[in-house]
Amino acid sequence: MDFDAMRERIRTGKGFIAALDQSGGSSPKALKLYGVEEDRYASEEEMFDLIHAMRERIVTSDAFTGDRVIGAILFEQTMDRTFDGRPAPEYLWKEKGIVPFLKVDKGLEEAGGGVQMMKDMGDLEGLLGRARDAGVFGTKMRSVIGGAGREGIARNVAQQFEVGERIRAAGLVPILEPEVTITIPDKAEAEAMLREEIERALDALPEGAEVMLKLSLPSEDGFYADLIRHPKVLRVVALSGGYARDEANALLARNPGMIASFSRGLTEGLTDGMDDAAFDAALGRALDDIAAASAA
Repeated sequence: MDFDAMRERIRTGKGFIAALDQSGGSSPKALKLYGVEEDRYASEEEMFDLIHAMRERIVTSDAFTGDRVIGAILFEQTMDRTFDGRPAPEYLWKEKGIVPFLKVDKGLEEAGGGVQMMKDMGDLEGLLGRARDAGVFGTKMRSVIGGAGREGIARNVAQQFEVGERIRAAGLVPILEPEVTITIPDKAEAEAMLREEIERALDALPEGAEVMLKLSLPSEDGFYADLIRHPKVLRVVALSGGYARDEANALLARNPGMIASFSRGLTEGLTDGMDDAAFDAALGRALDDIAAASAA
């Protein structure tokens, strides 16, 4: 694996990270937005075939280029499949110059204490070994913060960093994603607690350790500037979190140093029924707009 070259691409590259990691729970909604209704598939296998076809169409489009996209987060099944006949991580890096990441979480526990923790990940080390062998550079895992409760946020961040250390031990770079729900009334207070807990956890990491952070777009412009500058943070990326693309881009542009890692914001407006010319044009506009907001 070209680890050092990939790290430099993520550290200094201009553009954003595409989130192409819809899982079993989010795929039906993603397909519906893409114009594929549930009557088009009769099993989970058929559903995953359709979502992979959508991802492959995006990734292999001439519009999807390394001058705007520096990384892509894949679902486990996507890592194990192909783009244009080549293993998906290999295609991204060798054909497009795009760094591959892998979603490793297995979903969320029920809400408790104002947060949703990550479920047990089973044989995580086995998955990390397969990812490393496939040429994957890093991972992503999501948990959720639903209120400004210090104890819950501290537990949430601690879990992210504990699993992150297992990922680093496997030779990969973790993207830690403690998502703050954008609709909660005490979002700003939750973000303040989150930032404090992240700073504490970063300072406790061993010298030379690096992680990435994927955070909700903050209520206060520039709120995560200290995290962006932290020597143990390779990059801070933003999730769209339910915002429409234009609103997410506008918020992102007010946070210099953050770059996008959008999923819904990336695929908004793309449909299965588009011909290739219309699809590529719509995708190109989306990529241009997100890359421009990431460069602000």
